[in-house]
Amino acid sequence: MATKKTTKKPAAKKKSATKTPAARKKTAAKKTTAKKLAVRKKPSVRKKKAPAPPAAAAPAIDENPRAHALARKIANLLSDKKAVDIVILDVRGMTSYADYVVVASGESDRQVTSMAEHVLGKLKESEGLRPVGHEGMDTGQWVLLDFGEVVAHIFYSEMRAHYDLEGIWADARREKVA
Repeated sequence: MATKKTTKKPAAKKKSATKTPAARKKTAAKKTTAKKLAVRKKPSVRKKKAPAPPAAAAPAIDENPRAHALARKIANLLSDKKAVDIVILDVRGMTSYADYVVVASGESDRQVTSMAEHVLGKLKESEGLRPVGHEGMDTGQWVLLDFGEVVAHIFYSEMRAHYDLEGIWADARREKVA
């Protein structure tokens, strides 16, 4: 068998091989910039926005008399147990999880727990109403009672000042309960 001789051709030198490293970086930068510019040149089509309706035409927040009555009832039940500084915050339109927030304070952790148990017991007894959830009954520092449309926060006085829920809902309409 005859063997063929293959001759290797010398590899062609690349143009960039003769350039200095700084010149190679500039050339590479120019190529990537050109590619980026080509991508960015797509015409952007902007849709014209319809003018915003005047503030007077904004939809009114629906009244919820059932939720307001429940908030008042909770506030009165808390007042029966000597709660301090009871406030009903109207958060309709500001939050999706409730229409009213009731905030009250107690002078001791035992009083806070007692107030929460009183509210739970009376609402279950009189209206057959049970909370969606409740938290904090063990410690008595901050008890949360969630009745769906109404959420009650019962604080130990020092904790209420620390968390400042009224400051969070500063824009909410307030109803003070004696």
